[in-house]
Amino acid sequence: MKNITKSLIALFAVLAISCSSDDVEDRPVITAIDGPALTSPEGGSYVLNIESAANLAERFIWTSANFGQSVAINYEVQLDVADGVDEFQVPRSLGSVIGANQLAVSVVTLNTAAIALGGEPLVEGQYVVRVKASVNDTFEAIYSEPVTISITPYQAFVPLQNLYIVGDATEFGFENNVGNAPLFRDPANQNKFYYTGYFTANNIKILSARGSWHPQYGSAGDGILGVSNEDGTNEPGSISVPSAGYYELTIDIAEKTYSLAPFANGDTMPIYTTVGITGSATPDGWPDNGVQDVNMVSNSANPHIWKISNIALSVNEAKFRANDSWDVNWGGSTAVSGTASIGGTNIPVTVEGNYEVWFNDLDGRYIFIPR
Repeated sequence: MKNITKSLIALFAVLAISCSSDDVEDRPVITAIDGPALTSPEGGSYVLNIESAANLAERFIWTSANFGQSVAINYEVQLDVADGVDEFQVPRSLGSVIGANQLAVSVVTLNTAAIALGGEPLVEGQYVVRVKASVNDTFEAIYSEPVTISITPYQAFVPLQNLYIVGDATEFGFENNVGNAPLFRDPANQNKFYYTGYFTANNIKILSARGSWHPQYGSAGDGILGVSNEDGTNEPGSISVPSAGYYELTIDIAEKTYSLAPFANGDTMPIYTTVGITGSATPDGWPDNGVQDVNMVSNSANPHIWKISNIALSVNEAKFRANDSWDVNWGGSTAVSGTASIGGTNIPVTVEGNYEVWFNDLDGRYIFIPR
């Protein structure tokens, strides 16, 4: 044992001598000498469309950067709005490669970046693109000169009709722009909607948009859905709630039908302290990474209906959880709207953007409304 100890001491002494200050000083220094130069494109206009989302939008090509020696260089293509003031303060990455001098960027990647930077669908905008060259976080990156391009992004989703509830039978009364809850769209039939909640014995109507009274939906007879004209003519009557309690309202705006049926066990369903949204699509990711759920809020009149007014979501997955725990969690298989089940699969988020999200723990229905 003593011999082993002596041998180790001797070895450390040799290492200490071999790692002298002269050797440290003789190590090559990485110095940024010349930045990359973007050779293609030299400019251009990109009118994007969803039909070719998977196709190539552009192949960005650049010359090599020079760091004074042979090192593995990471190249990243960055995009920002061309404003001449705060360009590249918070750019969007179009992708990166190591050691290569080109990057293929798809239509959907370019479109997602343009929209995330504030681009309006079908409106041409001016952007700047550059190449960032870096070795690692220890050394300062160098950049190419920016090139100005124009991008006309496409609408990343088909705008769907949303409907909102109003009336003295609801907590919103007859106010049309007080954060009225949406009806939950059927994922297989965009004309069919549901709303399960607590109503007082009074009246209900359905708005086609918050802040606007017309067109509005209501009763044109028992089970017959009527709709007003945009100018307010032909206004239907209210849907009557016979007595206070939990009901499921179902309407079909194509078939012009509605039903209002008691919802069994509404009074005995558990009321959760919190319900939140979590997942890789949320800003902080899954809670296993040490972060908390993004908590939603409910109304005391309808404690089972939860909302978050504005959340930025990426293309990935999400779930709802009660009480910041996996003991009770809900998931579903359809994007935008659907019915989640306890312990179900992750909900896909297929378009990056900001959303208003609603979830009903009575029937598991959810809806993501782009803002």
